[in-house]
Amino acid sequence: MFTEELAPVDSYLRRVKAKVIDHHPDGIVLDKTVFYAQGGGQPGDIGVVQAESEVFAVSDTYRKDGAFVHRIDGDRPAVGTLVEAAIDWDRRYLLMKTHTALHALTGIVFDGFHAKVTGGNMQPGSARMDFELESISQEFGQMVEQRLNAALLNSHPVEVREMDRELALEDPMLIRTKVNMIPEYVNRIRVVDIVGLDRQADGGTHVRNTAEVGLIRVVKTESKGKANKRIRIEIV
Repeated sequence: MFTEELAPVDSYLRRVKAKVIDHHPDGIVLDKTVFYAQGGGQPGDIGVVQAESEVFAVSDTYRKDGAFVHRIDGDRPAVGTLVEAAIDWDRRYLLMKTHTALHALTGIVFDGFHAKVTGGNMQPGSARMDFELESISQEFGQMVEQRLNAALLNSHPVEVREMDRELALEDPMLIRTKVNMIPEYVNRIRVVDIVGLDRQADGGTHVRNTAEVGLIRVVKTESKGKANKRIRIEIV
């Protein structure tokens, strides 16, 4: 059943009134939600669903069998119940800062070395990104850290919009990954533009300005094979 997803429209929404429209073996499906379902390397949100005096913990959010699932272990509100769904905001906001930092990192490395992304993952406050680079060193990591922090503190606005798939794919700058991961059935592509720094197709949540990220630290650089080098970062 269809769930209206509010996070891609406004990442700063923390709660919404909704209705339980279905049960899933792992949890419940709502008619609308502020939760973000895991995808693109970003973990799913956690939080609570409250039905009058009862509070149900949501331990994960993801898509499964075509449904947007709010994982609830144990008892769950009945289908048709009116609830209020609220995310763990502190965790979400840290993920937003982390995700924006990763995009900025991608822009720095792509601009300086024309290296595409070969993989990535994040947790609240820490992340790693793999690049198509022939070599990497500790000195390289220090240089990237300096450039990245200077860019973040430069207060680049972060803008989100949608584009027709055909038009978006004509712009080689929008696909920064080695392999295009956008499913063929997606006709409208969401674009995250860190103005003047990075612009790419992405479905995750972000802050409105790079200054919100603060500073980052490159904690490790690694070689993961030929032309596959890893940079690990964390929010300071």
